[in-house]
Amino acid sequence: MPTPDFVLSLRKKIGHDLLWLPGITGVVFNEEQQVLLVKRADDGRWTLITGMLEPGEEPAAGTLREVEEETGITAAVEHLIHVGSHGPITFPNGDQCSFLNVAFRCRYTGGTARVNDDESTDVGWFALDQLPPLSERHTLLLRLALETDGVPAFSR
Repeated sequence: MPTPDFVLSLRKKIGHDLLWLPGITGVVFNEEQQVLLVKRADDGRWTLITGMLEPGEEPAAGTLREVEEETGITAAVEHLIHVGSHGPITFPNGDQCSFLNVAFRCRYTGGTARVNDDESTDVGWFALDQLPPLSERHTLLLRLALETDGVPAFSR
C-alpha cells in the first residue's frame, strides 16, 4: 500500500517536516521456523514486515493487513513482543518520520509469499542461520520474537 491518504494530506500542509506516526512490525514464522522478509523497493534492504496504522485501526489487525498487502500471505498474531519508538527516519523523498512502533510475533496461516505491492522487490522465507543483513532494530525484534514468553519488551 502506498503512503496512506491521511499522511499525504498532512504532507501538503507541513512538507517534509517530522511526523510522529503509529507503526507496526510483524515477525512472521512458518512451520519450519523460517522468518518472512521483504526487500524494500526504496533502499534495497531486507526487513521484517512493517507499516503504518490507519486512523483508528487496531495494531494487531493493522499488522495482519500489512502482512497480506505486502506479501500475499495470511497470518495470525501470537504475541505482542515489543512497544517502542523508532526514528527519526528520513526517507529517500525527504519525508521525516518517527514512529511509535508495536511489534507482534505472527504465524503463517496460508497463501504463497510473493511481492504483492510496489513497496518491495522481493519476498522470501529465510532460515534463521541464512538471514540477509538486517538492521539492528530488526535483529532485536527477531530475537524478541524467538524468545517471547508472551510479555512484551519495552524500555523502562
